[in-house]
Amino acid sequence: MAVTVAAAAVMVGAFAPTAAAAPLPGGLGPCLGDDCPATWPDPNSDDVIYHDSNINIFVGGDYLVREAAAEAEGKIVTLGEFDMMKRDGVSEIYNVGVAGGGSRVPPPNGSDYLTVGGDVTIQSGKRLLAEEGPNSGVVRYAQDLTGTVIPDPVHDADATDPYTALRDQLTAASHCYAYDDNEEHRRPVTGTVQNSGAETVFTGDGTSALQVFAVDADLTTAAGGQQGIVFDNVPDGATVLVNVYGSTRNISTYMGSLPQSGLREHLMWNFPDATAIGLKGTGQFQGSVLIGQQSSMATLAMSGTNGRFYSAGSLTHTSEGESGGQELHAYPFDGDLPDCGEEPSPSPTPTDSPTPSPTDSPTPTPSPTDSPTPTPSDSPGPSPSESTPAPHPTPTDSRPPGPPGPPHPGGQLPDTGARGGEWVIGGIAAGLLIAGSAAALMARRGRRRG
Repeated sequence: MAVTVAAAAVMVGAFAPTAAAAPLPGGLGPCLGDDCPATWPDPNSDDVIYHDSNINIFVGGDYLVREAAAEAEGKIVTLGEFDMMKRDGVSEIYNVGVAGGGSRVPPPNGSDYLTVGGDVTIQSGKRLLAEEGPNSGVVRYAQDLTGTVIPDPVHDADATDPYTALRDQLTAASHCYAYDDNEEHRRPVTGTVQNSGAETVFTGDGTSALQVFAVDADLTTAAGGQQGIVFDNVPDGATVLVNVYGSTRNISTYMGSLPQSGLREHLMWNFPDATAIGLKGTGQFQGSVLIGQQSSMATLAMSGTNGRFYSAGSLTHTSEGESGGQELHAYPFDGDLPDCGEEPSPSPTPTDSPTPSPTDSPTPTPSPTDSPTPTPSDSPGPSPSESTPAPHPTPTDSRPPGPPGPPHPGGQLPDTGARGGEWVIGGIAAGLLIAGSAAALMARRGRRRG
């Protein structure tokens, strides 16, 4: 079954125009500044030597901290509110900007670690910290402040004005990376995706400078538990774009290392359609995340994420069960993505920032589906509920069960019967890609360095 490829996908790949490579909009992605590391270490607790001035976490809606989430490394911008309501009996602190464990590449000292377009609300007895030893930054907020922030925060009514245009730009980019023109024409793939229950294997074509994969299901076991994520036959230096389609998507993994050095900084997980995204697991999730829907809520309960996290919607950073210490780590995205037209200015034109609506937790309830949702709207903003407790995934075993059972009605891919329960999605279109595609992509990569 692994050699079965949808004819339509092959034809699209054969006649698709060659696209030039381009960076993320607004100058997002790479490390910025004059003291970026030449190579990025795995998460560690070493002394801080290097710094990164670029945005590591962008949230177009609200940023909610729940349960026992611990810290978020790198420069953070949220256009909505920042609301910290952790459960009783866990650490009273949430760190921003600099983290005790991570890449250990925070923003420069004295710069903005966290920028908030709405209110900052820290529950009584808890503290938001933007410092660690000699490393210290600024929490800048536009509206009201409740609770304890250390060091003293700075009120600035125009705090997020330089960043508001990014929300629409990210929505448009996410859609462009996933679709050639509209929902009827998905971007051609260059490799296959196989789920055998215990793991999902992404197999590239071994040659293309841009490796494109399509996923139409949750990356979980049939029972919703954790599974491995493996990349194979991806050439050194290639950009890997994983388009995850569907209005509700979940990833549960113990994913850790990647097959070659540098792939983490060239891997992008793109969710163009989803309004409810669940990300959980006990491993260190590798690669950057892009979420395009402005009405979306991403519920992040992974032990650690290692890459940029850009969402046009809202984010709940939380934990599941009795676990704790969940962290977002700062790592750049240095890949070359499909060219979506004229590149936006690195200093976006300010627009009106979304009006934050105080909330205590999200309540995303879209119906699961494998079909793409309509083209993302530029107007909807987040509208989480005020009183419902924040959702968090059901705890699962750290290792997956055996082969998958019957297909899951909420989006699990069907069983094709191959190799005791493998399913195959996507198809290999690499053989039909225009020969100049790789050369154009690599040339564009050369232009971006320096």
